[in-house]
Amino acid sequence: MTDSKQILVTGATGNIGRHVVAGLLDRGVSVRALTRTPALAGLPDGVEAVAGDLTRPDTLRDALAGVDAVFLLWPFLSAEGVEEVARAIAEYARHVVYVSAANVDDARTPAENGLWGQVEDAVRRSGVEWTFLRPTGFATNTLEWADAIRAGRPVRIPYPEAARSLIHERDIADVAVRALTSPRHRDVAYVLSGPAAVTQAEQVRILGAAAGRPVPVEEATRDEARAAMLAWADADFADGALAYWASLVDSPERVTGTVAELTGRPARTFAEWAADHAGDFRPDAP
Repeated sequence: MTDSKQILVTGATGNIGRHVVAGLLDRGVSVRALTRTPALAGLPDGVEAVAGDLTRPDTLRDALAGVDAVFLLWPFLSAEGVEEVARAIAEYARHVVYVSAANVDDARTPAENGLWGQVEDAVRRSGVEWTFLRPTGFATNTLEWADAIRAGRPVRIPYPEAARSLIHERDIADVAVRALTSPRHRDVAYVLSGPAAVTQAEQVRILGAAAGRPVPVEEATRDEARAAMLAWADADFADGALAYWASLVDSPERVTGTVAELTGRPARTFAEWAADHAGDFRPDAP
């Protein structure tokens, strides 16, 4: 039994969103997907694709009309524009489930919590009911090593002994579906993680095993890693991420039991994620 009648999913074709869509369809929920190009979305039968762009809040009206809840992914490195988007959502929907980050601390100000805290704050102040999912690292981020593993090159990473409790995207989606379809998750923040903290070096070993080949690891210096990150992120983001990874060498990323508590089954392991994505790391991958 679901509480929401129609749900809008942003990022519906992405790593998390496609599983949210599938989970909602399995529960008999009416699903609408926000996409810039509906004709190219390739969504499952039964999903209504509606044109809209989060960077242009004025384009969201058609997608939001008649919607009861919104699954929100904010795919930008800045919170610029989120106030307008949150206000637009609040005109129509009564509940937002937002994928935030585990480093948000309710004792800090939104500015101190960075991008994710600022988005949370905008959603809160819009007046809708909310559920914030605060995952630790995404297992999908290790796809950045796929080119090296496919080519048989060493994976160069900073802080190979940093231990992360990476979470499978399907676990985030499974929790999101429950939050979207039951009122008991309103105005609650959940910290989500995988079932164990695994060092980056061990992650590479697990990926190599799934791909059927050993993969060596080489430690990149902080300066090398920072220079690579500055190609797509600003200096504050890069410095913050590197400082966090450095801290995980001696203090592994936290592990929570929230996925098991909310879904009734254990969180998927990183080895399970690697098996699910093994084809992305094999030499014959497209």
